[in-house]
Amino acid sequence: MRVINYVLFVASLSLIVACGDKKEEKKEDKSVKIGNTDNQKKSDSNTVSLGLTGNDLMQYDKSEFKVKAGQEVTLTLRHVGKMELLVMGHNFVLLKPGTNIQDFAVAAATIGKDADWIPDGGKDVIVHTKMIGGGQSTSITFTAPEAGEYDFVCSFPGHSALMKGKFIVE
Repeated sequence: MRVINYVLFVASLSLIVACGDKKEEKKEDKSVKIGNTDNQKKSDSNTVSLGLTGNDLMQYDKSEFKVKAGQEVTLTLRHVGKMELLVMGHNFVLLKPGTNIQDFAVAAATIGKDADWIPDGGKDVIVHTKMIGGGQSTSITFTAPEAGEYDFVCSFPGHSALMKGKFIVE
């Protein structure tokens, strides 16, 4: 019995020594930080990024954009449908003031694929993206024109009646 008590005493003592009075080491975070978090890059108020999608139902997801005159605009057009370019192509065409949308659309349909559906060398166009098919995207960067209200359309044949909107420059 004395041996059992001795073994229990030694085991208890070993347990106390192993668990107790051990000082926990604290690790200091020595990560290096370069720069000041207050100096993070602020967004440039003279640039704006716009997103627009077109689908297989001949619809844009937006019918209006507002930007400031002289602002650098990056517009990204995504075709979220599945139909190919020659069946359901989409683009973004920003028209010059006074351009008749119906006349422009007829001329675009007539000029066709070889001119990317942009008639008369783009004489009525401020800027346009290339024509894209389902699953594709394209971007264009340009400087916003002077203050005013401009029309934008898709120039693929038959699309401008539904795929149009206002580009408002303040």
